[in-house]
Amino acid sequence: MKLYFLSLLFFFSLILASSTPASAFFVVNLTNYHQIELPKSVVGPESIAFDCRGKGPYVGVSDGRILKWQGPCRGWTEFAFTSPTRPRKICDGSTDNTTEPICGRPLGLKFNPKTCELYIADAYFGLLKIGRNGGRPQQLATSLNGVPFRFLNALDIDSQSGIVYFTDTSTVYQRRLWPLSIATGDKTGRLLQYDPCTKKVTVLLDNLAFANGVALSEDSSFLLVAESATFKIFKLWLRGPKAYDVKLFTQLKRPADNIKRTNGGEFWAALNSLRGLQGNQTSPSLWLTKDPVGVKFDEQGNVMEVLDGEGGPTLESISEVEEHNGKLWIGSVVKSYVGVIKS
Repeated sequence: MKLYFLSLLFFFSLILASSTPASAFFVVNLTNYHQIELPKSVVGPESIAFDCRGKGPYVGVSDGRILKWQGPCRGWTEFAFTSPTRPRKICDGSTDNTTEPICGRPLGLKFNPKTCELYIADAYFGLLKIGRNGGRPQQLATSLNGVPFRFLNALDIDSQSGIVYFTDTSTVYQRRLWPLSIATGDKTGRLLQYDPCTKKVTVLLDNLAFANGVALSEDSSFLLVAESATFKIFKLWLRGPKAYDVKLFTQLKRPADNIKRTNGGEFWAALNSLRGLQGNQTSPSLWLTKDPVGVKFDEQGNVMEVLDGEGGPTLESISEVEEHNGKLWIGSVVKSYVGVIKS
């Protein structure tokens, strides 16, 4: 009987070991959380960026503007906009997605630390660049082979070469119709590359189901791209013996949105909770947390940290997790605030 009990104990220990991540990780909760409210009316700080002096954050919002946080005394100020002919009477303060093709919808944001210029992936107006003083954008790329982009989403920049890597979520559906891309099984998403020397756009990956976040490795040898509809993140080598080989980086249980590299070379992937479809979870489902809304990976795909949304409305819709100056800055495509967690 004793031998039987020990055998069972050994068997269950194997089960527990196999269901536990191989490496230890840290769970980030909302103990040190606060919010920075956006100006009245606008919503959706999808992506977060800090300039070459570390100032900000800068966020793109629902009415097509880029806003800069100037601290609690000055609040948010307008830095730039993405529509070249933006009618303020229609656009300012808008949360109506039917005006997005007129007003613009800035999604991916990234400053080039070498030039201090802000690069923007706007869902309707393409790949844009804005000087350090803000204002009107310069359109870098709006089409490929004569076909206009439909839904630019995220980007990253190689600060040495100036090459921009960005995603076109769908060649069929615009951003305001994004649920149709999921519902129809659309696989026209692409990972693209813009070369500032040749001004050419090339396709690195295609046939992606809702191409989303993209992040370049610290040494620029590979990049990660999220395929939201399949809950996957892929790894694409850019140089070396494996150049342009693709492998699965991780399979998730929730769709990844934006991916941001940290100063240490790790990656934060924001996870959309899908609570509206799944209901609040009552048992651990991913990395032993009840409500994972963000996960930090090392370059090998090992989990280092997990952000726990704790099942409440605060972090129910997460588009980005940006690590900066000892804080996590949380973006959302629908919320009216930027979340901040002190580490």
